[in-house]
Amino acid sequence: MSTPEKRVQELHLTLPPAPKPVAVYKTAVKFGTLLFVSGHGPLKADKTMITGRVGKDLTLEQGKEAARQVGLAILATVKDHLGSLDKIKRLIKTFGMVNSTDDFLDHPKVINGFSELMKDVFGEDAGVGARSAVGHNVLPGNIAVEVECIFEVEA
Repeated sequence: MSTPEKRVQELHLTLPPAPKPVAVYKTAVKFGTLLFVSGHGPLKADKTMITGRVGKDLTLEQGKEAARQVGLAILATVKDHLGSLDKIKRLIKTFGMVNSTDDFLDHPKVINGFSELMKDVFGEDAGVGARSAVGHNVLPGNIAVEVECIFEVEA
């Protein structure tokens, strides 16, 4: 079976540079065998963010792509923090936030962009954890999606 590092190569994924904090916090904190990953936005390889409100500026599919891009940014942070994605045992919890209009109701479908990427990289069991997907009327810098998560990691 492929390791997460090999899956990233097999899927031809390009991780953006690991994001740096934009305020007073750490992008990830390891506590025992848990890695708490702070909220990340849809950071692209050129260091810009995908912005806009789903339901107004972005379609559902564009929102889903933004959530997938958040996943790539989180993978970059995890790799930077742990040295290798192979040190991840499983995704435990995902909290996804969608910058959306009041009448947009498909937040779980948007966050699937993140969840499907994690499943592809870590596998059906280890890549799928508990999850929440909620809408917000605004996110920092007008980013389209923000996700925070918790991973179980090697001790």
